[in-house]
Amino acid sequence: MQQTRITIVCGHYGAGKTNLSVNLALRAAAEGKRTVIADLDIVNPYFRTADFAALMERQGIELVAPRFANTNLDIPILPPRLGAVIDNPSTQLVIDVGGDADGAVALGSYHEKLSRQPFEMLYAVNVRRYLEPDLEAELRLMAAIEESSRLKITHLVNTTNLGRETTREVLLESAPYLEELSRRTGLPVLYTAAEESLCDGLQLPGLLPVKIYVRAPWEN
Repeated sequence: MQQTRITIVCGHYGAGKTNLSVNLALRAAAEGKRTVIADLDIVNPYFRTADFAALMERQGIELVAPRFANTNLDIPILPPRLGAVIDNPSTQLVIDVGGDADGAVALGSYHEKLSRQPFEMLYAVNVRRYLEPDLEAELRLMAAIEESSRLKITHLVNTTNLGRETTREVLLESAPYLEELSRRTGLPVLYTAAEESLCDGLQLPGLLPVKIYVRAPWEN
């Protein structure tokens, strides 16, 4: 369902970026596309794409990740392989970026290569990440991510969830916030990512049924 060959997923810690990235990569592979998923989260040790290496391998998806992934190394080494994948027109690429502006710094290392390719940069929004969503803080974070990565966000994605407590009502109640954020930024809502069992009859922009691969430790 990706609109371009390269899809970048960014946003707050805990917004649902990794789960969205994994689902997008699996969908691309299911469509018969040669697919690579890149884990550029060099800050947050939790909820990493690298944790799903076995799943990716079973589906024929190549995983590219910093060398410190799943090790005790303190200093990450950015994967040189990613540059070649960015330049390869026959490959579908999904990049899972670390949360917040600090995590987007690694993405900035590839901005020149990415700027020469058509890409979409999706900003994941979980309205229930905080009890009281702060639109102004969201706008500041988006600007900071763009500054750190030296790339422009192209779309919003509604990734609102409360883990196992997510309901259709939770998703429906998130829509006005996304609508206002879209109005303020001029960015369209490309997807509303919703767990498959909640999607029947749900009327939300770009409804994208997803499987839940990433769960908080207390949910496992």
